Amino acid sequence: MKIAQVVCVYPPYKGGIGTSAQTLTRILSSAHHKVDTFTIDYGNGTKEDGLIRLRAIPRLGNGGLVPQLFWRLKDFDLVYLHYPFFGATEIIWFLKKFFWKNKIKLIVHFHMEPEFSSPFLKILSWPSRLIAPLLFASADSIICASSDYAEANLPKRIWSANKNKIVEIPFGVDTEKFKPANPPEEALPYFAATESRDDTFKILFVGALDKAHYFKGIDVLLEALNLLDKDKEGWQAEIVGGGNLQSQDETRARDLGIADKVIFVGKVSDEELSEKYQQADCLVLPSINRGEAFGIVLLEAMSSGIPVIASDLPGVRKVFTDGEEGLLVRPGSAADLKEKIKYLLENTARGGKMGAAARRLVEEKYSLEKVSGKLINVLVNKTIR
Repeated sequence: MKIAQVVCVYPPYKGGIGTSAQTLTRILSSAHHKVDTFTIDYGNGTKEDGLIRLRAIPRLGNGGLVPQLFWRLKDFDLVYLHYPFFGATEIIWFLKKFFWKNKIKLIVHFHMEPEFSSPFLKILSWPSRLIAPLLFASADSIICASSDYAEANLPKRIWSANKNKIVEIPFGVDTEKFKPANPPEEALPYFAATESRDDTFKILFVGALDKAHYFKGIDVLLEALNLLDKDKEGWQAEIVGGGNLQSQDETRARDLGIADKVIFVGKVSDEELSEKYQQADCLVLPSINRGEAFGIVLLEAMSSGIPVIASDLPGVRKVFTDGEEGLLVRPGSAADLKEKIKYLLENTARGGKMGAAARRLVEEKYSLEKVSGKLINVLVNKTIR
C-alpha cells in the first residue's frame, strides 16, 4: 500500500507530533508499506528516503500554505493527516471532497487543539478551524492518542458527529531504546540499585524551550524548585531541550537564586537523552493547558523505570494512574508541584516502586509492538473497532 503522511513538523524538530510521525513511518515501513512523508521545509532538515520537505508560501510558525499537495498526493492509496496543520487542512479537505471521494482513504490523527498566545496567530488559524468539521466528517477514520483529551477538546459538534469512527491508539515507545540502566528491584529506589549514583535527587525536564511550546510550564517548574530550595537540599534539576527562550529561562533561574542547582543542558542526541532518563530520579511535565495532549516524554521516562509528575490535564491524566506510576499535579500550581517533588525526594523507596510499576505499564500498554498492531488494523486492514 502506498501511504502519504502529511505533518507540519518532523525531526530534527523536537516535539510530539513530529516524533509520532517518525514512529509511524518506521512502523509502516517495517510492515513493508511504501510511506512518503510531506512536511514543511524549515531549512534545517535532514535528508531521508521518502521524506519530502515542501516550501510553504507563506509560512508562519509551524503552519503554512503548501499548494504542492494538490498534485503530489494523487497517486496514493491512503493519506494520513496529522491535525493540526494550518495551511494543509483546507487542501486535504478540498481534495477528499471533490477529487478523492472513495478512491483515496483519509485518516485524520487528532493530536491537539492548540492554544495561541498570539491574537494574530489565532486569527490566521480560523480558516482551518472553520474547515475542521468538514474535514473530520470526510475522514474514513479519526485516530487520537487519548479519547479523554479528544472528548474534552474537540468541538462538541465534531465529537458527537464522528464518535463512531474515533479510534483511541496511544503513542508507543521503544522499550529497548528507553530502559533502566540497571533494572531496579521493586522495593528499592532506582538510584539505590546503581553504584555510580550519589545521593543527589535528580529531577528531569524534557521539552523545547521556544514560543511554540510555551505551554510546557517551565516557569512553573522553576518557581516550584525555588520553593523546594527553601525546604530541602540534596537535589539537582536538569532542563533538556533548547530553544529561543532558553536564555530567558536561565535568567529566571539566576533571579530566583537557584542557578547553581538547575542545569540547562540544551538539545541532546537520542543516545544522550536515554542516558538522561537513566540518570534521573523523576521526570516532571508541568504543562499548563490543552496544548499538552499526551506527553510522549512520560512514556520515555516510564520506560526508563522512573516515576513521573505531570499536570492533571485531559489526556495527560490518563497516561498513568495517579499514585501508582507517578503523581498528578494541579496545572499551573508551583506550590503543589513543589509538594509532589518533595514527596518523591523524601520517599525514595516509594518512588522506586512507582518506577518499576511504570516500566511494567509501558511494556503492557505502550510498547511499539502493542501500538503497531492497532495502527496496522486501522490503516491497512480497515478495522475500526
